[in-house]
Amino acid sequence: MSEWSFLGKSLMGFSVILFIVGLLLTFSGHLPQLPWLGRLPGDISIRRENFSFYFPLASCILVSVFLSLGFLIFSNFWRR
Repeated sequence: MSEWSFLGKSLMGFSVILFIVGLLLTFSGHLPQLPWLGRLPGDISIRRENFSFYFPLASCILVSVFLSLGFLIFSNFWRR
């Protein structure tokens, strides 16, 4: 199988997954609430009198790890 063929099949697979997730979010009306996500140690939150800044650094890293593992598992099943 050529590289372009593999890339095409992968893009179609990801497109179907994104379409299904989009449908679920559209008809469910909201994302599932995870009370610990966004409040992990390492998330940066600065509050001043007239200023508020929030950057969920640890939450972003955690989501990135889970997505990377999911894509790794998906790609291993896709190759077989």
